[in-house]
Amino acid sequence: MKPVINTRAGLDLKALVRTIPDYPKPGILFRDVTTLLADRAGLRASVDELIWPFLGVAFDHVAGIEARGFILGGAVAHELGRGFIPIRKKGKLPFKTIGQDYELEYGIDTVEIHADAIGEGDTVLLVDDLVATGGTADAAIDLIRKSGGEVIAACFVIDLPDLGGAERLRRKGVSVHTLMAFEGD
Repeated sequence: MKPVINTRAGLDLKALVRTIPDYPKPGILFRDVTTLLADRAGLRASVDELIWPFLGVAFDHVAGIEARGFILGGAVAHELGRGFIPIRKKGKLPFKTIGQDYELEYGIDTVEIHADAIGEGDTVLLVDDLVATGGTADAAIDLIRKSGGEVIAACFVIDLPDLGGAERLRRKGVSVHTLMAFEGD
């Protein structure tokens, strides 16, 4: 899908994203969505644009990846009338969990969901703020599938296409919807 910059609400969402140079390490341009989330029209337009392709689509749950995916995913779930499933870092959920490891540039991390969150054959829309290399989203997709669910699509506010994450998810057979792209990052 073509990235949305100017929304139906007439907002330039890209202009609401703060860029922080050299964070978390030199040479990285960190794309901070907290400024977009703090802008009431920006938040509203972002949620509206995230849900647009899924209006009228039948599915069971929205899953959001910790932490900004909770904010966006919760809003998307509310607007679409679906339940919300948090995908959390290891050790953060209080009940029986299932997990999925994934590689980071400096080691391995794990994401988890409650073991009873997704039933066999449940359909899930995955939401997060940004897709870079796609490692966390890839692990979240594997986790949803491991629990018997099917990912209908993954949606993100920001795509960093040069890092290949959205394409990585498409190669897994998952449709990807993004609102904007920052090239060269």
